[in-house]
Order: sequence, then C-alpha cells, then structure tokens
Amino acid sequence: QVQLVESGGGLVQAGDSLRLSCAASGRTFRSYALGWFRQAPGEEREFVAAINWSGSRVYYVDSVKGRFTISIDNAKNTVFLQMNSLKPEDTAVYYCAADASSGSTWEKRYDMKYWGKGTLVTVSS
Repeated sequence: QVQLVESGGGLVQAGDSLRLSCAASGRTFRSYALGWFRQAPGEEREFVAAINWSGSRVYYVDSVKGRFTISIDNAKNTVFLQMNSLKPEDTAVYYCAADASSGSTWEKRYDMKYWGKGTLVTVSS
C-alpha cells in the first residue's frame, strides 16, 4: 500500500521558517516526481513545488520562488520543503503528492496518483 506521510507543520510567525517532510513508501518511486500542493481555507488546492526523483529538476509556483526550496533524499524516500520568510498568505494545509508525470506539468493539474493527508501550516502576522 502506497503511503505519503507529511510532517513538520505548525504555527509560526511571519518571517519564520519551517521544514516539511514527506516520507513515501509502498512502491518504488524511481520514475516518479514528488512535490507539494497547498490549500488555504475557502480556496482551491494550489501547486507549490515539485522535484524529479534524481533531484535534477525542480519546479515552483511563482509566489514561493526564492523563499521555498524542495529537495529529496532518495535513500530515505523522503522529500522536503524548506520554507523561509513565511507570510500569512502561506497559511494552508500542505499536501505531499507523487505522480509519474513530469513536475513541469503539475502547476495546472490536480490529478496526482498519490496524495498524503496533509499537514497544517499557520503563519501569524
């Protein structure tokens, strides 16, 4: 059974940092991309970042470029999202996702094959 388990969310103040982790298990993800979406209250789910398995290609939504960094530890089947200079508008439930498609296509799609259950990030002003 495939599982994506997120951790690392919490309550922080504007300007602080958080590091999210997503541990993937249940199959080989060698040909997959992994990444993050987020959903704020009352809003649609939004693509945040994606990375291919080798870590050679990364993709970000414009609103997080320069502040967020996605990375992957292949040995641990874990993808990370380092979030710096957090803003109140970053408040959302952050979901880990995995799909065989290229991360370059994720920004306009929501049909990822695997999803985690999410971790809440709250940024106070």
